[in-house]
Amino acid sequence: MPLPAGFRTVEDGRVREVVGLGLDDLKPGLVIEHRPARTVTETEHVQILALMGNEAPVHSDIEYCRRTGHQRVLVCGMLTLNIVLGMTVRSTSGLTTGNLALDAVSWTAPVHVGDTLSARSTVLAARRSGSRPDQGIVTCRVDGFNQRGELVVTGTRTFFVPADPDVVRDATGY
Repeated sequence: MPLPAGFRTVEDGRVREVVGLGLDDLKPGLVIEHRPARTVTETEHVQILALMGNEAPVHSDIEYCRRTGHQRVLVCGMLTLNIVLGMTVRSTSGLTTGNLALDAVSWTAPVHVGDTLSARSTVLAARRSGSRPDQGIVTCRVDGFNQRGELVVTGTRTFFVPADPDVVRDATGY
């Protein structure tokens, strides 16, 4: 029986999902559309405000929002960013040993509770690390979109990936 895409053989008749890609898989120009999409919930919104100690009324006071031109409270940008970045991890950096940078982050459209976010990564650069030859350094542009296809957040992310992902998978059970 042929091996299903996105899986590797563990033993005869048993497969394991592939998590993360390696340096050779992440070629500049590669575009990855991440799924599933995620709908932002009221619970997530309220929890992130509490965890961050964010008391900005634009995120919590509907009357303030209405008087400043918004019909609904805005989801905290850090929640939007975290949801979008989280969607990218399984495929791009599921085997990472560390994040190196998050740069040029911009929030380009408002996000509200009930919006559904999706993510797309575009590999901008990939090279073997000079100081860690068993690792590669990858930079991706990460774009987050709402349910209408509008860009809501964008930025670049740089992280380590294994040069040979099978070595890491075999050593860790991934």
